Amino acid sequence: MKSIFYKIGAFLLVIHMMTFRAEGQVWRAIEPENLPDKRHENAMSHANGKLYLLGGRGLKSVDEYDPEKDTWVTLSKTPLEMSHFQAVSFKNEIYVLGAFTGSYPHEVPIPNIYIFNPVKNEWRKGPEIPENRRRGAAGAFTLNDKIYLVCGIQDGHWDGQVTWFDEYDPAKNTWKQLAEAPRPRDHVQVAVIDNKLYLAGGRLSTARINQVLNTTIAEVDVYNFKTGKWSTLDASNNIPTKRAGNTAVAFGKKILIIGGESDAHVEAHNEVEAFNTQTQKWEKFPSMQQGRHGTQAVFLHKKVYIAAGSANRGGGPELNAMEVLEE
Repeated sequence: MKSIFYKIGAFLLVIHMMTFRAEGQVWRAIEPENLPDKRHENAMSHANGKLYLLGGRGLKSVDEYDPEKDTWVTLSKTPLEMSHFQAVSFKNEIYVLGAFTGSYPHEVPIPNIYIFNPVKNEWRKGPEIPENRRRGAAGAFTLNDKIYLVCGIQDGHWDGQVTWFDEYDPAKNTWKQLAEAPRPRDHVQVAVIDNKLYLAGGRLSTARINQVLNTTIAEVDVYNFKTGKWSTLDASNNIPTKRAGNTAVAFGKKILIIGGESDAHVEAHNEVEAFNTQTQKWEKFPSMQQGRHGTQAVFLHKKVYIAAGSANRGGGPELNAMEVLEE
């Protein structure tokens, strides 16, 4: 009998510890002495153990954050306006592709890749993106020394959503078209876990008919790099909170969908939801202290950082506040 009680007690202790760990995760505001520029429709990436906030509406400087010193430093300006992109880190440089330049609602896809070298504090104009594959507000990521671009929209917020999926090989400077996604979506960011790409969130921006914030997408699409095929999760695994302009980041075996905007309310979303790739179920994570959209989260040193973005749906107010998700 004592053995049974002992086992039950041990089981309850494990459950308590699991609950404590889940509750122990919290977003904490980072308040350094100096702050970066306020911006939105920007990106953030990492190199050499530091974070780099770059792009956004207008011509912005790159802001560098050193987690060890808890300080921001202003670096060189971007060579042109860059907005609506998911920056990628590649060999300690930051690549910008699938980005827009120009004003709402007819933002124009930037025709070249642009590369920032943090050590030299220099931008360089990279290779051209094939003319018939240019778009903005697309998801971008790296895998096995290749850079990938998925979905997006051709004509700003006006029209021209695409299902395109492209692979760029920096070593050979070659582009390859892959199997198209099951559905178009823009204002989307993506993440990869165990050779599977997850597309969750996003919308079909069509200002041409005044349909923008209300066109969010529920379905979650997955590309398996081993089979080269797409699939769509069961409807029971649709994204719990539909939004676009959200950011996505791999966090262990979970894909975190963070922030975003929709027609549900004026304030940007602060919800954080995680798709557990092992249990194949969605989980609720602690909400951010500040709702935001139009920015990018980064996983670095076992923490998730997010900064800048817009506090309300649409174009402002712009933020420069920063938060970190940690144990």
